[in-house]
Amino acid sequence: MNDLVRQHTALGETDLEWLHLLVSEWQLLSDLSFADLVLWVPTRDGTRYVSVAQMRPNTGPTSYQDDMVGHLVPRGRRPLLDSALDEGRIVREGDPEWREEVPVRVESIPVRREGRVLGVIARNTNLLTVRTPSRLELTYLQSASDLAQMIAAGTFPFQGQQVDMDASPRVGDGLIRLDAEGHVQYASPNALSAYHRLGLAADLVGMHLGQATAELAPTRGAVDESLVKLASGWAPREAEIEGNDCVVQLRAIPLKPKGTRIGSLVLLRDVTELRRRERELITKDATIREIHHRVKNNLQTVAALLRLQARRIGASGDNSAREALEEAVRRVGSIAIVHETLSHNLDERVEFDDIADRVLAMVAEISPGRVVGRRTGRFGVLDAEIATPLSMVLTELLQNALEHGFGPGEHGTVEVGAVRGGGVGREEARLLVSVQDNGRGLPEGFDPRTAGNLGLQIVRTLVEGELGGTFDMVPAPERGTRVVLDLPVPAGSR
Repeated sequence: MNDLVRQHTALGETDLEWLHLLVSEWQLLSDLSFADLVLWVPTRDGTRYVSVAQMRPNTGPTSYQDDMVGHLVPRGRRPLLDSALDEGRIVREGDPEWREEVPVRVESIPVRREGRVLGVIARNTNLLTVRTPSRLELTYLQSASDLAQMIAAGTFPFQGQQVDMDASPRVGDGLIRLDAEGHVQYASPNALSAYHRLGLAADLVGMHLGQATAELAPTRGAVDESLVKLASGWAPREAEIEGNDCVVQLRAIPLKPKGTRIGSLVLLRDVTELRRRERELITKDATIREIHHRVKNNLQTVAALLRLQARRIGASGDNSAREALEEAVRRVGSIAIVHETLSHNLDERVEFDDIADRVLAMVAEISPGRVVGRRTGRFGVLDAEIATPLSMVLTELLQNALEHGFGPGEHGTVEVGAVRGGGVGREEARLLVSVQDNGRGLPEGFDPRTAGNLGLQIVRTLVEGELGGTFDMVPAPERGTRVVLDLPVPAGSR
């Protein structure tokens, strides 16, 4: 809609925002009317109309099998559009049109904002299934007529009341029509069933909905007063009420077709099962986060015990055993970092850049002040099953670079790079990771695929076995060593 309005019309950004607000609400008008809606806006030169949005009803058959958005029609071809735009009134005159052997009644509703008509809604009703209307259908049609008059007057939609179409109740979920005092004139079967589940034993018709709702909700005091006003339809608001182990979502829509409030619509939906599942998910998420937190604590305990043992062995003069235990401490620590990050998330995904930076800082403790570590590029968000082995791989590669790339007293840098790519039209993207130092380089005849170093064995196993990627270690372009990892990651990761 943005592109069509900006390309073909003279409407400004505030006008466009009003049209967006209207389109966010007009499923309600379509369902109440049992009709298709097409929004037509005059072009910049005033010689044509462009259709910028379309809505089909959930309550009846469509009048348009094809998509109408983007169509251009010259002024004069559809007289009802011209009359509604020029005169600023709802136009219903004219005989039904025939489309593919289907009679269609066409009406035009001007869309007004601050005294100006921005466009026209063409309301198209399929007459093929017309029959004697029921009380429910008559209520729907009367409510649709009131809303259409409010659109023509510029009082609907409500300014600043952006509606989430996926979350708000719809016409078919349950509808109650109130008079100006808040008494129920009509309640649909679904609406009545929802109130019965809340604990209402009688019929709703004739009751004051606000007072009846407040009596059913398990609250008292000031909350009751606001709930009475909401359920009485005095203002456009949404709320949820809970009682009798049932949760009902309410949305009030004041009806002011001629500027004076004549009543209200209350849309409602039983969301008991939805809220129960949400609570279960919240409980499950909290449990998972607690598990990650406890795993992190246990790993830190193991690391502390290994560190204590390393100090005791170091005191006895066995440096090789001490160094082996310190390497184990760093390996355990890298896994603990991942679990700590997961303990703060609601899903099993982590922002790996933070983990990479913390691993860099942790490993740099081997040579404080001598070797500087830095990161370039972004790893992005990764799933936990990728993040955990990758953190260990980084730990081993950085540890190997610091220990074997630089001798005692030597200074240098170690750089971790990450590049995300691919994935367009593919099931998986790629993550290219490099670890490069400017140290002494690889020894003569070194083969990383056969090297017996424990750290490199761990890297090979994790990269090729768990991550399904490739691993290579080559001389850096100028000096030092460069390790390259090519890893597949889900295309949905970012």
